[in-house]
Amino acid sequence: MENTKIGSCGWFGTIDAFLNTKASSEWLQHLCDHHLACMNSSADESQVLAWKNSYVALTAVLQQVLCHRPSAGEWSIIFEYELPRERGRRPDVIILTRSVVLVLEFKDFGQVFETHVDQVRAYARDLRHYHAASHHNLVKPILVLTKATNLLNERDDATVVAPDQLSAVLVCSADMLGPAIEPRAWVQADYAPLPSLVSAARRIFEHEPLPQIRRAQSAGIPETIATLVDIAKQAQARGERHLALVTGVPGAGKTLVGLQFVYANHFQDADAERSAVFLSGNGPLVKVLQHALKSTIFVQDVHGFLKQYGGQNGRVPEEHIWVYDEAQRAWDAQRVNEKRGHATSEPEDFLRIGERMNSWAFMVGLIGEGQEIHLGEEAGLTQWNHAIANMSQPWIVHCPSKVSHLFAAAGRVETSGNLDLTNTLRSHLADDVQLWVRHLLEGDLAAAARAAQRVTRDGFDIYVTRSLQIAKDYVTQRYLGNQEKRYGLIASSKAKNLPEWDIQNGYNFTKNLREGQWYNDPPHSRLSCCQLRDVATEFACQGLELDFPIVGWGSDLLWRGAAWASPPQRRSSARDPHQLRINSYRVLLTRGRDGFIVFVPPESTMDSTYEALVTAGLRALIEANGAKRLDSENDGVADEVRSLGLRA
Repeated sequence: MENTKIGSCGWFGTIDAFLNTKASSEWLQHLCDHHLACMNSSADESQVLAWKNSYVALTAVLQQVLCHRPSAGEWSIIFEYELPRERGRRPDVIILTRSVVLVLEFKDFGQVFETHVDQVRAYARDLRHYHAASHHNLVKPILVLTKATNLLNERDDATVVAPDQLSAVLVCSADMLGPAIEPRAWVQADYAPLPSLVSAARRIFEHEPLPQIRRAQSAGIPETIATLVDIAKQAQARGERHLALVTGVPGAGKTLVGLQFVYANHFQDADAERSAVFLSGNGPLVKVLQHALKSTIFVQDVHGFLKQYGGQNGRVPEEHIWVYDEAQRAWDAQRVNEKRGHATSEPEDFLRIGERMNSWAFMVGLIGEGQEIHLGEEAGLTQWNHAIANMSQPWIVHCPSKVSHLFAAAGRVETSGNLDLTNTLRSHLADDVQLWVRHLLEGDLAAAARAAQRVTRDGFDIYVTRSLQIAKDYVTQRYLGNQEKRYGLIASSKAKNLPEWDIQNGYNFTKNLREGQWYNDPPHSRLSCCQLRDVATEFACQGLELDFPIVGWGSDLLWRGAAWASPPQRRSSARDPHQLRINSYRVLLTRGRDGFIVFVPPESTMDSTYEALVTAGLRALIEANGAKRLDSENDGVADEVRSLGLRA
């Protein structure tokens, strides 16, 4: 038998070699051994039966392919290829033709489920973007429904096919052009997926190199960090005080930049004093990162830091570099007075600490856009200029040109494009997600619909449903068996109607959320987000991410025919309560890495909101378990199959 034992897959060889195997012999044993190595558990009877069924189906199909194209015997076939660093994600079968990567997922169903289509599309998407040997080849997702007959259709970029039509699809795919694939090099090629923020932080502080992510490289993150390092060296060498502001869209990697910069200063010299700390007013983010890193040294709560060193306190910290995440959300003087008893804004507190330092200081503010959601955060960047104006010593400001006009009080302003991160990393591939959210919340539904087409084409799945159970079924089925994927319920804290629909977003429930376990625990843990019980509000999910959140859309933001409206909030002291609602939904809609589902309660008062979201391009999940039959009309591949006269 010509199988080559390679750790990243269960079985690898040519189609000729596969057709000469026996289902109950070495081939099946390889798959069982691989499952045990990957999952630390033996394959159950249903999995073994599925492998045997796929063997029978593939044997018949591949023999038909050889009748039409004898050279296909030299194609390579790979079973249970595990996507490295993504424990539990294994496409059923990959076939390497001369120049095309075919990703096959077998499902024992006779109808189409959105979860199954999206699952195989995600496999192909990630191979296309993160697998080094697939960057320049066509990667084609194929969903095989083993209980269907005479089915051949396309759903987005995926082919959905019954076994009796599969041979024709494989023959047609072989004619697609591209660079030749060397099979062994393909199986052993590097796979560098984009890690989540928590995963990336864990690797950074365990001294592990991050994968060479093409998307992060092209987004300019290394250049941003290099610019900050240069500024720090200048401040230290000249005994100066510098303020750098790094702006970016949600998910652009600002927090990752801050963590990497702090890491570089912590460990650049083992004998040097600790020179940098990462600070955040986002309590849940601090808890999640401290839980993941098992340390309270690198990441600290900004309010605790300023309570210790701010105000009239004459103490100075050990660190000379302070990285403040979401610095545009710094508290104003009124909020500080309410919470800490002195009427000094947080920006002024920081700069006064810097002036007390006997040598140098470097303040780095990571600036998110449109995410002020707490009281006291609405003054934004202008607070930092007011703080500079109140200082007795000069501060040098470094920032993108788009905000440089805000800092007239600075002794000097130096602009740099490296300090503006414009590409989102959170939604792996869909730069247009941020644009879609902006158009939606601005009320331009037509523009949002156009952006949604690009979003879904790039492999970011966006849905809306009136049934919470359908949404839960979708995410649990899509990520069944995946230990690293995270999905959960998130919702606006002001949506008063959601508890009626089993989304407990009220304060008495959410105050007990254990954020570290909610984000980090494995799916089977009672405290994991994947249990779909506990709810994270905008306050608990800002700056963090899930692979596929279910977003509860409540009565606190309703579509009124031409614009979004929020009901009056009694006793609210916010300067602009409606803008805070808009910002809260901006946060909620930008938490997903693979996509999201919006749940709109089936209330008559919510009908117009649901219709607005559909008009804006969200796909409707409306049938049991997210199932949706495809139209009977064939396109693309089916037309080509008919033109060749191929039938099973």
